Amino acid sequence: MKAIVCTKYGPPDVLQLRQVEKPAPKDDEVLIKIYATAVTASDIFIRSSQVPIRVLIPFRLMMGVTRPRKSIIGLVLAGEIESIGKNVKRFKTGDQVYGLTGFDLGAYAEYKCMKETDSTHGCLATKPTNISYEEATMVSYGGLLALQFMEKGNIQRGQKVLVYGASGTTGTTAIQYAKYLGAKVTAVCSTANVELVKSLGADAVIDYTREDTLNPGVQYNYILDAVGKNKTSKLKEVCKKALAPGGKYASIDDGALLLDSKRLALIKELVESGHIKPVIDRCYPLEELVEAHRYVGRGHKRGGVAITVS
Repeated sequence: MKAIVCTKYGPPDVLQLRQVEKPAPKDDEVLIKIYATAVTASDIFIRSSQVPIRVLIPFRLMMGVTRPRKSIIGLVLAGEIESIGKNVKRFKTGDQVYGLTGFDLGAYAEYKCMKETDSTHGCLATKPTNISYEEATMVSYGGLLALQFMEKGNIQRGQKVLVYGASGTTGTTAIQYAKYLGAKVTAVCSTANVELVKSLGADAVIDYTREDTLNPGVQYNYILDAVGKNKTSKLKEVCKKALAPGGKYASIDDGALLLDSKRLALIKELVESGHIKPVIDRCYPLEELVEAHRYVGRGHKRGGVAITVS
């Protein structure tokens, strides 16, 4: 089968297209024919190993010292189950699925074996029926992050929510989920993405390239930093101080992503009911994954970047 192999840590060019052996499922695994994957921020960190110095040593010990321990990286997949092990109960051959591969990685390939149960090695659920495989990869990674951290806010109808970094994979889903919960949403993004976030339901938009203050007295019940702690600005610091009494602030860096098929199932319901729509910036074929990594690495994508595998 075709796969993209990461030969060592470094720039996008360390990713190479190769022929590798097709895997076979164990008794408790399913074999997925992958139709689409995605390039996530986590993929960029894994490939480059450019992580904050405070976590560099733990990162290398976990992922591999000189190169990724798993030579085929990639966290997100969407595809069809080609075969199942004899002990599998949740899925059957022909099911369309989507999910994350966790520490097992391996999504940059034509096939991947996964267990049906949730663990740090992955989670899997039935794919939303009304979107493409490429779109499904957008709402898996970003959707799980958005729901996990939006749920920390215990958001009630009518409350005010601010999403900083509203145009990325997580932010675009967070806006829509907050609106579904009945919140009044303020989105923070750049000039180029103002119309996008408005189209997703944002009630107000702050352009961080033009503004570094908030209106006097404005307060929010929940603030989500959807870009992570490494990206800072004067406006972000101002936002942190704009919490209402009892309000909460969270960053997507506050803890590991929880791989939860029940959340994937909820995302499926929200997508099929029209409450959440995937946002794809660009789509590349597997053979152009290096260029996709270059693009995502620049840090200006809108929504997510999908990869068509087959």
